[in-house]
Parts: sequence; structure tokens; C-alpha cells
Amino acid sequence: MAVATPALEQQPSLVFFHSTLSGHCRRVEGFLAQVLQRRHNHATFRVVRVSEEERPDLLERFKVETVPTLVVVQGKSVAGRLERPRGCRDIEGFLAPWLN
Repeated sequence: MAVATPALEQQPSLVFFHSTLSGHCRRVEGFLAQVLQRRHNHATFRVVRVSEEERPDLLERFKVETVPTLVVVQGKSVAGRLERPRGCRDIEGFLAPWLN
């Protein structure tokens, strides 16, 4: 049985709900990569990608009605949600509380 370290428990998860069929979702994934790379924050979040085609149960559990949606999970609660980001500015503004 693996034991979680305190540092990993503190690290928020960034859940990226997307569709493999959506061009907008692919663009948003690129914007997200740019934001994390530009700010040198690759290790800030544990990034989890959830496809609506593969895991509709998780979309329902997180009450995601549209993709793409970004959800920050800190501890066991949702700390933030951004639906249908339009670009890097939207994502950077949303993630600002966690970015260096």
C-alpha cells in the first residue's frame, strides 16, 4: 500500500474536462500548456485529463455541463471552476491564485 507524502497531499489537482472530438478543447489544452510553461508552473498542479467520452460519470459527479471545463481540486473540495475558457488570459486569470 502506497503512503502519500504531505507535499503531494497539499498539491492541488487541475482537472481538465474535455472531448476528444472538439477542436475548441484541443485549443484550450494548448493554451493551458502555454500558461503553465510561461509561468514555469508545471509542478504547481497535478494535471488530470478527463474525456467526456470515456468518463461521463466523472462529468456528472463534478456537475460539468459543458466542455472544456477546468476544475481545481484542493484537498477534497472544488476550489475553482472555469467553463469554456477562450484563451490564455482566461486561464491565467483563473489560475492566478495558485501560480507563482
